[in-house]
Amino acid sequence: MNIQPVKPEDQALIDAATALIKQRYRVGRHHIAAALRTRSGRIFTGLHLDTYVGRASVCAEAVAVGQAMAAGAGEDDPIEAIVSIRHPRPTEQHKEPQVVAPCGICREMLRDFAPDARVLLAANGGLTAYNPADLLPLKYQRLE
Repeated sequence: MNIQPVKPEDQALIDAATALIKQRYRVGRHHIAAALRTRSGRIFTGLHLDTYVGRASVCAEAVAVGQAMAAGAGEDDPIEAIVSIRHPRPTEQHKEPQVVAPCGICREMLRDFAPDARVLLAANGGLTAYNPADLLPLKYQRLE
């Protein structure tokens, strides 16, 4: 497993995602925000879009990756790091947004669009960065 230390510049990602979810949180609509950084230092954010029909919901990570790709991120400016922040519901004991792991679908997407990225996760009372391949081993592969 390729566990990596968190870099000082990763705090800017945490701050960007936290600010977005604090601003836009709405029960039943938006409870996760994501922020990513490309190698050139550009930061893109995304907001989770919850819908009444679950299959139509869109994860914050996918929105952030889409924003980055639309702005030209890719081979010349790959995604370097990403973080997801979840806002607690009003009934939960803790009241501050927390770093959370991306869901399985987002892990698949990150393996496709950001295979060398660092995914920031909470671990052992702190933050650690993992490679998408470590979060999703034996990824689905198309036979060509």
